[in-house]
Amino acid sequence: MTRTEEAQTSAEIAENAVLPCRHEVRTDDGDVTRQPSQVIDRPVQAKSPAAWAYERLVLYIQSFEEGLDAAEEVAMGFAGGDAGVLRIEGLGYFDPDIVTFHGRDAQGHRTQLIQHVTQLSVILRALPKQPDAPAPRRIGFRLRADLERQQPEAEDAADGAGKDAG
Repeated sequence: MTRTEEAQTSAEIAENAVLPCRHEVRTDDGDVTRQPSQVIDRPVQAKSPAAWAYERLVLYIQSFEEGLDAAEEVAMGFAGGDAGVLRIEGLGYFDPDIVTFHGRDAQGHRTQLIQHVTQLSVILRALPKQPDAPAPRRIGFRLRADLERQQPEAEDAADGAGKDAG
């Protein structure tokens, strides 16, 4: 084993080999959204649990939004609590293990949910767009564009971290 390799259990090796995989079958004959190559190609080991969860949430939100009509917007419901439904206005993460959701609740109050990745359990829902909004807000497309812009920077930082100083 070289200096740069870390010892891993067989369970960790198996988990790291499987994590980037995605499989989905649908009854509505809908196409499964193809993952951007930046998400697939970046090694799981180079991502924190929060970043990995964030990237996958972005893909699921965008895929869900693609099936909405012009009068609907995406919202999230949260399992296991009284958080209710959140009209998504923002999504973020704080390394190594926190994912944050920003938006408005059913009464229009600003809301932020801060969740540990091990407790993450959400349901995506279609809600009518705001009556005063001319068009539905599509956060998934903005999140995906931001994710794709961030990938080269993250890869450059990971490449630089493994280089010797001398």
